[in-house]
Amino acid sequence: MILIGNPDNRRTAGLQNARAKLGLPPAVVLPYAGLLDGSASLAQAASLAGAASQPAGEPAPLLRLDAPGELFAVERGLIALGAPDHEEAAHGDRLLPFGHRSDPQPLSVRSALALAEQEGRQYHPSQWFRGFARLLARLRREAEELWPQPQWTNAPEDIAGMFDKRQTHRVLSAAGVPVPRILAPPEEIAGYEALRDLMLSRRVHRVFVKLASGSGACGVVAYRINPRTGEEQAVTTVSVENYGARAPVFYNAMKLRRYTDESAIRQVLNWLLRHGAHVEQWIAKAAYGDRTFDIRQLVVAGEACHSIARVSRTPITNLHLRSERVSVDDLGLAPGIRAEAAACAVKALAAFPRSLAAGVDVLLDSASHAPYILDMNPFGDLLYRVVHKEMDPYEWQMSRLASGSAEESAGSGASGAAAPMGSAASTGFSVAENSGKPGGAAGSPGEGGTLR
Repeated sequence: MILIGNPDNRRTAGLQNARAKLGLPPAVVLPYAGLLDGSASLAQAASLAGAASQPAGEPAPLLRLDAPGELFAVERGLIALGAPDHEEAAHGDRLLPFGHRSDPQPLSVRSALALAEQEGRQYHPSQWFRGFARLLARLRREAEELWPQPQWTNAPEDIAGMFDKRQTHRVLSAAGVPVPRILAPPEEIAGYEALRDLMLSRRVHRVFVKLASGSGACGVVAYRINPRTGEEQAVTTVSVENYGARAPVFYNAMKLRRYTDESAIRQVLNWLLRHGAHVEQWIAKAAYGDRTFDIRQLVVAGEACHSIARVSRTPITNLHLRSERVSVDDLGLAPGIRAEAAACAVKALAAFPRSLAAGVDVLLDSASHAPYILDMNPFGDLLYRVVHKEMDPYEWQMSRLASGSAEESAGSGASGAAAPMGSAASTGFSVAENSGKPGGAAGSPGEGGTLR
């Protein structure tokens, strides 16, 4: 396996530990930072993995893309890669959904690389996503040059599609997967005034406005208008600082704020809509006691496995916002409702046929308990203390791949692991050696996970 990610974070450690427990050789880690500064490439990683060429009858190494977050150098590099004057722009933006839209006030490569880190600041989300889509396209090109049939756990084009909430909605709708209705196509909602007018004219008084490429509740606004008084309210993690003549600075505050002032709401919504946003119906969530919940359901190789309920008194349930983690077993759902929610998540991932795994966010309607898909998370397998068949999410995924049970679901012939690796100290790559006892036996997934 070649893992494209950040070498020292929790995701990489979790995957390497899982491979060690299962007796698999460690993955070669190809760092995002190296890809962006030119010190590393997929060809070099393939050479290190002993898989620079593909002998007849031998499978290509398995390629896994992981989340690019948590390192500012990577964020800054992706913003630079998305700049209009970057040389990668010559290849176009084929993997970028809605790539024809212009980014607001784009930064040059030089300006992007000069950005200084400020905790929580949202620098340029649409240009960041453009850069990420360009990197995904580059990796796909390089993989196709190296191997006749590259093997991806989640293909770059599927990751780009899942990462854009507008595109996710289109794909799932076309596949017949239940999703909240959109207020209008994105091109009809240019700003705050258009949003407000559409809500009033269509008598839709509560919506979610979501930054198209946001994750972890970043850029999500639960917005409502009182149709009688015109009063409005927005609940969001977005905060803004204004400095007179200077451009405002937007932050992900990591806690929910409630805005009732029209000028503040207008400023936040205009910023989100300029960078690309998805606006959907606000469906009341099912209750757990005096709170509401939704479910993060992991799907691997066409089967539902680990799951966790996110319980909150607020309309936004992300766990880092102090929502409570509750085992799905403890929600008291009827077996048929739970099975329907899991089946809905499986159907959602099937709409992205080149992908083996995703964390799928499932809402159950408060009245009918009918499931709706809220979001697709191509990197949504970082679920703490959740086990399924005595395995954590990484152990489960690696066991599925190593046993070959995921091959047919992937449609790619992906199998096993790469050959044992040598030293990587001088290459900018990493090979993390971990040890541990073998995990539990792989069984049939589908019952959801339990808290460890």
